[in-house]
Amino acid sequence: MGQNSVRGEGTRKRVPRARELGWDDDLYGAGEATGAGGDGSEEDADAPASGRASRRRGGGAGTGPSGRAAARRRAKKTGKRKVLRWVAITLSVLILGTAGAGFLYYKHLNDNIRGGSRAGGDSGVKKAAPNALGDTPLNILLIGSDSRADAKNVALGGGKDLRDNKPLADVQMLLHLSADRKNASVTSIPRDTIVPIPECKSEDGKETFPATANQPINETLGRGGPGCTLTTWETLTGVYIDHWIVVDFAGVVAMADEVGGVPVCVKPTGVSDHPTRAQPGGSGLKLPAGTSEVKGKQALQWLRTRHAFGSDQMRAKAQHMYMNGMVEKLQKQNAWTDTGRLMGLAETATSALQVSDEIKSVKGLFDLSMQLKNVKLDRLTTVNIPTAEWSQDKNKNVLVKSSAEKMFAMLRDDVAFDKNGNPADAKPKATASAKPKATAEAPGSLAVTVVNGTGSDEEPAAEGRAGAVTEILRGKGFTQAESSKEGASRKDTVVTYPKADGDQGKANAQSVAKALGLPDSAVRADAKAQGLTLTVGADWREGAVYKKPAAEAGDIPDGAEVLRGDDKGCMYIYPPYQWDGKS
Repeated sequence: MGQNSVRGEGTRKRVPRARELGWDDDLYGAGEATGAGGDGSEEDADAPASGRASRRRGGGAGTGPSGRAAARRRAKKTGKRKVLRWVAITLSVLILGTAGAGFLYYKHLNDNIRGGSRAGGDSGVKKAAPNALGDTPLNILLIGSDSRADAKNVALGGGKDLRDNKPLADVQMLLHLSADRKNASVTSIPRDTIVPIPECKSEDGKETFPATANQPINETLGRGGPGCTLTTWETLTGVYIDHWIVVDFAGVVAMADEVGGVPVCVKPTGVSDHPTRAQPGGSGLKLPAGTSEVKGKQALQWLRTRHAFGSDQMRAKAQHMYMNGMVEKLQKQNAWTDTGRLMGLAETATSALQVSDEIKSVKGLFDLSMQLKNVKLDRLTTVNIPTAEWSQDKNKNVLVKSSAEKMFAMLRDDVAFDKNGNPADAKPKATASAKPKATAEAPGSLAVTVVNGTGSDEEPAAEGRAGAVTEILRGKGFTQAESSKEGASRKDTVVTYPKADGDQGKANAQSVAKALGLPDSAVRADAKAQGLTLTVGADWREGAVYKKPAAEAGDIPDGAEVLRGDDKGCMYIYPPYQWDGKS
C-alpha cells in the first residue's frame, strides 16, 4: 500500500492519496487493531522500510535510542488515536441522542393533538375555484366549547352537575384568510341565534340527528361534534370551510398563560360581573378601568362575560378584542420566528386544542399558523352578523337576513372586510381553468326543474318568476326545462344536482349555471335532490340575465360591530356592573 493512504480498523485498508485530500493519516488509525505483523503493535507508516523490518524481526520496539524514541512516538500516536476515537463515539451518541429526542418530542406533540372528522353532514358546498395564481381562500371555524367533561373544566367553568350534559358551542368564529393572504376577517354568530341545523351524524357515526328548522346554533356541538357545527355554517353561508379548531375552558386558560396575558380594556369604570337580582350568575370578572392584561381564569371570565357588556353581541365583540390582542401579542413576541416561543406555543397548543383530522399534526398546525404571520393588524377585521330579537323568544336572536347575506356573499367572493388594501386587490381575479372531469350532456337532453325561491320574510315571492326563467332556459336549448308549482325561500340562486350523479351531474349543473350567467359557486351537490333543479333566489327577482350583486371592500352593513386589529377600543360597562376599583 502507498504511504498516502488512510488506515482503517482491523485489516489495514487505505484510501489512495489521502493526504492530498486534506486528511490526516494519523487520525484514522485503529490504535489497537491487529497489524500486518500480527503482534498487536502499530506500524509507523513514516518509518524507513529497514526500521520496520527490524521491528518485525524483533517482535517489539527495538533496543537502541532510536528504537525507544520510535516507541514513544508510537505510544503518543496510539493515545492520540484513542482520545479521538472516544471523542468521535461521544459526538455520535450525542447527535443520535439529540435526533432521537427530537423525534420523540415531535411524536409527543403529535400525540397531544385530538382530532375529528371535518364535516358532520353534507352541505353540498364546494371549495372556491382558485384565482389566476392558483390560490384559494382559507376558512377555519373556531369553536369555544363549554364542555365539563373533565375535572379541570368543571373547576374552571363550574356546574359539576352539567358534567354529563352535551357540550354547547358558546363561541363560534369563522376565520377567513384571503386567497392572497393579505387580509383576514373573523365573523361571529352569537350563541343563542336561531338557525336551521342540517342532518348530522354523531362523531362515532352511530347516531343520526335529523335536520331542525329553529334551534340555537350553539346546540350543533352536541348534535354531532364540531363537524356538525361546521356543516351548519356551510349550509348557512354557502362558504366552504377547510378546518375547525375547538378550545375548551382549560385550553383558553393555558393559551392565555403561554403568551403571558392578553391586553383588554373597559370603560368608563372598572367591571365587576357579579350576580344580581335581575340576572343571577355572572362570570366573576373584576378589572379596573382602562387596559389590563388577562390570563389564567381571568381570561376565561373575560370571554364568558355577557351581562356587564350588555348582550350576546357585545360579548362577541369582547371576544374579538381578546383575539386581536392575542394576535398582536404573538407578533410582538416574534412567535413565528423565535424557536423558543414556537416550542412553548407548540407544547401548549397541541394540548389545548382539538382540530379536524386533516390538520391533526404538528406540521399541519405549524403550516396553518404560518398562513397568518403576514396579515397586518390593520387588515384584520372582526365582525358580528347583525341579529334581531326572535319573535318566539325575546332571549334568543335571529339573523338579519339582508345583512347576513351581504356578508356571506363577501366571504364567498373573497371580498375584503376592510378598505386598507390596494384597490387593485379588491377586483375579482380570473380563475384558473381546470380540466373538467366530465363533459356536460346536450342541453336538450337535460330535464331541469325551476323553482321560485324569491320569497322571504321581508317580501313576497316575485309572481311568475319560475315560469319566466323556464322560458329563458328553453330559449337557450334546455327544452325539457319545467317550472315547479311549489315555491321555496332562498336568499341565493343555486343549481343543485343529486350527489350520487357525481362528476357527470356536476358538469350538467354547471352547463345550466353557465347558460344563465351564474357563478360556479352556485352549483351544489345535494344528497336528497331528485334531479337537476334550479332554485331562483331572492338575489334574482327580475331580468333575463343573472347579475351578481356587486360588493365593495369594507362595505360592512350597520350593526356588525366592526373592530379592526389595530383598534385600541374599550368595552363599555353597563350599570350595575360598574366598579370604582376600590370595594
